[in-house]
This record gives sequence, structure tokens and C-alpha cells, in this order.
Amino acid sequence: MVQDLGYLKETASQTAGPYVHIGLTPNFCGISGVYKADLGTSMVNDKTLGQRITVRGRVIDGAGMPLKDALIEIWQADASGLYNSPAEMRGTADPNFAGWGRCPTSAEDGVFTFETVKPGRVPFKDGRLMAPHITLWIVARGINIGLHTRMYFPDEAAANAEDPLLARVEHRHRAETLVAAGAAPSYTFDIHLQGEKETVFLDI
Repeated sequence: MVQDLGYLKETASQTAGPYVHIGLTPNFCGISGVYKADLGTSMVNDKTLGQRITVRGRVIDGAGMPLKDALIEIWQADASGLYNSPAEMRGTADPNFAGWGRCPTSAEDGVFTFETVKPGRVPFKDGRLMAPHITLWIVARGINIGLHTRMYFPDEAAANAEDPLLARVEHRHRAETLVAAGAAPSYTFDIHLQGEKETVFLDI
């Protein structure tokens, strides 16, 4: 008699739902006593090296409306191009820079804001230098799998032109969706989930 192997089936996907904010940003939700401050709220202190910048933006749906329940996380190198990570083997990152931040979008206008530093250039896997950039991860109600994208700087045109990842965007006009607006020290980066201005998302 042949025995059924009973292969496991894929677990059904689930959206982040409203609980992502309760678990990750309790103070933002009005739940005190869990953390003194929500993790990822502060990336810099008064000893952090580098040029201070502010990054603001919105997550915009296919109807052109900003999401007011999204959560954004960012990762980036410090001003010298080093990551605050045990995997960083090129040197020691700035100990006064977190390299990671988390921010929910505002319930009033859907805006997220990060106070950080402008990152230095880091090498691509083949050794070529990438342009200064910030990696973003987006979750919200209705998004089954967190979305990854990057934000490049408009005042780094020469570096952007030789960036290995930007060069891989087949339709060149879409590469513009990865470049912020504004100029130091204040940048704006809106993330479009769908539509004509849909942001390029990365499969990582």
C-alpha cells in the first residue's frame, strides 16, 4: 500500500492589518509603558557625524490618495559609507548613528518623516560604487508582502548616472521614481503603489 506523503501546502498570505502599528509603534498608537520611545524613532544624536538631512514623503495608492496607516522602515550607510551592522567588514561605522529608522505615516495627512544624515557611497557586489541612497521598506493594510525600494538624491547626478542598480531599470523614465525631490537639507520622496507614477520596487 502506497502511503500519502502529505506535502505541506503554502500558508495563506495575510496583510499587515492594524496590528502592525500596535506591535511596532505602541507609543504612536497611544499605548504607553511598552517602550520609553518607539524603536527606530531616533537615528541621530548630537555626536553623529555627517550632513543632517530630513526626508519626508507619503505612500500614495492607485487612486492618488495618501495612506494614513502605512509603516516605513529605512536602512542606510553612515556618512562614510559604512553600515552599523556586524556584517560590515570595511571599517567601523559611526557608533552615534543607528543606520535604521521606523516611522508610521501620520493619521492626519499620511506624511512620514525621518531625521538622518546623508549616506556615503557603498560598493555594489562587484565592487563598483553605488550612489548615496536610502533603502525603504513599506507595509500597510492591503499589502501582503512588504515592499522594498530605494531613494536616491537629486543633487548626486554624477553618482546616480554610474549607479549599478539604477542602470538596471529597463525603462529609463521609471528610474526617476527612485530619485527624491528637493535639495539638502530637506528632501521629499513620495512612494506610489500603483498608477502612472508607480515607484520601482525591488525584488530582494
